[in-house]
Parts: sequence; structure tokens; C-alpha cells
Amino acid sequence: MNINGKISFLDLVTPHQGLEEELVAVFRRALTTAGFVGGPMVEDFEHEFAEFCEVQHCVGVGSGTDALRFALIAAGVKPGDTVVTVPNTFIATTEAISQAGARPDFVDIDERTYTMDPEKLRSYLETECKRDVQTDRVVNKRTGSPVTAIIPVHLYGQMADMDPILDLATQYNLIVVEDACQAHGAEYLSKKEDRWRKAGSMGRAAAFSFYPGKNLGACGEAGAVTTDDERLARRCQMLRDHGQSRKYFHDIEGYNSRLDAIQAGLLRVKLRHLAKWNEQRRERARCYVELFADADGTVILPHVPVWSRPVYHLYVVRVADRELLQKDLAAAGIGTGIHYPIPLHLQKAYADLGYREGDFPVSEEVATQILSLPMYPQLELRQQKRIARKVLESLSLQCAATGVRISSQRA
Repeated sequence: MNINGKISFLDLVTPHQGLEEELVAVFRRALTTAGFVGGPMVEDFEHEFAEFCEVQHCVGVGSGTDALRFALIAAGVKPGDTVVTVPNTFIATTEAISQAGARPDFVDIDERTYTMDPEKLRSYLETECKRDVQTDRVVNKRTGSPVTAIIPVHLYGQMADMDPILDLATQYNLIVVEDACQAHGAEYLSKKEDRWRKAGSMGRAAAFSFYPGKNLGACGEAGAVTTDDERLARRCQMLRDHGQSRKYFHDIEGYNSRLDAIQAGLLRVKLRHLAKWNEQRRERARCYVELFADADGTVILPHVPVWSRPVYHLYVVRVADRELLQKDLAAAGIGTGIHYPIPLHLQKAYADLGYREGDFPVSEEVATQILSLPMYPQLELRQQKRIARKVLESLSLQCAATGVRISSQRA
């Protein structure tokens, strides 16, 4: 809470103040060694983040968008292919598909977790696709494009239901690349393996963003690909560095998307605190559950399945009149966010794909109701109490005036 009594939606100042000496030491090291691009700071972070995600390889790149694009290309997605994902995500997911030369297609989300619905994915593959008898590849009936990959998005800090998604991928010979850009440290209980798996360890590869507001955030742009596939990792290393297999030997055309050494050093410092920060976020989420215990159907809190250990990158609730609640909270000095107000299939950028309103009804309904409340490790209980009180006051007045509560039949 700042000196004006306002509660910010996100606090990026306090954690950096607490780590200031360690972070400044990274700059000093870079200045004294002139190690600005590549080198030990990048390599050390890649090793430690791979270990954190419980995978063999990590390749640092310039952004989460680049990480997802490189992962798709390195995994074998070709121009003209179709990649299936969800409409309830940030546009970077589909930008990466398009920039890899492929076409994005969508399946709707689960009504409670807001992540890819495996049954809707099954229906898409069974009814909207067919097998090409000559190539034995899955082809979209409408476009004639081969479907080669799936991107489940681990949204708001919670993983998608991966076991059935991976089963379908195996059945239809599809590549799975996880969009883990909001899920640093999230876990999934795999019934198939009878163990917890980390975000970024279940697909052929995964993409992470280290944008400053993430659970593990850089002080600028940064991203990474994680994988157990050594060849895929090596290809991503070439893609990030102009296609070089070694200096001035260009095996392929690539990009300029190297992870900045200073950002890698800063991330390495923060990585040591990530598990603690994630647990603090879980504690803040538990507090919200207690504080909203008497909401009486006016607000739907995040659903956590038994197979999920989320890390609450965002704390997203659903209400009947999101705009009015956001306005009331802003008047009370409480910051909020909306993630995301327009599903991707209805964005102007994808008008040429031919989707219409009503194509993905769950995503469309959720987009009108979701509101992100303040969520970060430094959030204090007294602040949460104030947030909850103002939310309940606003919703109580709305309900008294209209009699409308948020439907719980779907959520």
C-alpha cells in the first residue's frame, strides 16, 4: 500500500529493493568482465532453470514469444501446418504460430480452469479433422491444412489437464508444446506416471516468458525454451543466434534473439527465491478463499482441480458486472486487471480466419466476466481484507439493484 493508501495491482518495486545488492552485483560483474552476450551468466541460468523445471535442457532467448516460435520450428512445425490452441490467451501464443508459418486453430476452454478442454480437443480431432490416407497425417477438413501440433496454455499460473491432451497427441501423432509463460513452478499430478510434473517438462518442449510481471521476471525482456530433446535444444540455440552452429558457420537462417547476459544474471538471483515467492502466492490465494467465504454466489473464485498445484501468476475471479466492480474498486484506490477482454478468434488480427461470435462460447462468456485482483508475494493480509470488503460491498449493491448473481452452473 503506497503513501496514498492505494493498493496497486502489481508490486515490482519491493522485491527489487530487497534484492538490490545482489542485483547490482550482477551489473558489476558484467562491467568488469565485459560479459554482455552469452557466456557464464547465461549458461549458469540455463542450467539452474532446467534443473528447476526438471528437464535436461534450457535455452535462453529474448522473449517468451520467441521461445514459443523457436520451440514450434525446432519441433518440426512447417509453414502451412495448423497448430491447435485456445482463444483465451494472450496474442503472443498465436503470433508464435503465425510467425512459424503455421495457421492457428482453436478449441474452447474448460469452464472451471479456463485452460484447454481435453474433450473439446477430442471432438475437434474426431469431427473437424480427417486422416489423409496417403500421408497418414491429420488434416483439417475445412482448410485442408495438416494439423501437426497442440499448444496447451498454462493460464494464470495453473497447468492445463495434460494427461488426456498428451494421450490425444500420441493417438493422432501430434507435437505438444507447452505455453508455460505464466506457470513458473506450477505442477501437475499425472495419473499415468503417478507423480507430480513441473510446468515445462511434459511436452516435446515448452516456452517461458520472463517479462517483469511474471512470477520469475527479468528487468526487461527475456524468455526460455525447456526440453528433454537434445536435438531440439540445439536447434533452438541456432535459431536464437542467426542459425550459427559455430561462429560464422550458418547451418540455417535464424534470428537475433539471444538472452541478454545481464538479464540472465538477474534471473539467476531471483530464481533462488522463486519457490518461496510461489508459496507466498498460494498463501495469499488461501486468504482470498477465506475472505470470500460468504460471497453467496456473487463471485466465482479460481477453481483448483485435485491434479493441480497452481502458482497464481494472476488471481482471476468472475462476476456478473465486471466493469462496474472494476470502477468501484478503482474509486477505492484498488488496482485490478482484465486478462483477457476479447478472445483471440474475435480479434481484428484474425478476421481472415473466418471465426464468428458464438464459435467458442465458454471463452466468450468468460471474457466478459473475469477480473484479476491484486496478487503478489508482498501483498499483506490487511490489504486483502480491504480488497475483499470492497468487492463484497460492490457486489452486494449490484445484487440488490438487479438481483443478478454470477451463474455457477458452468463455473
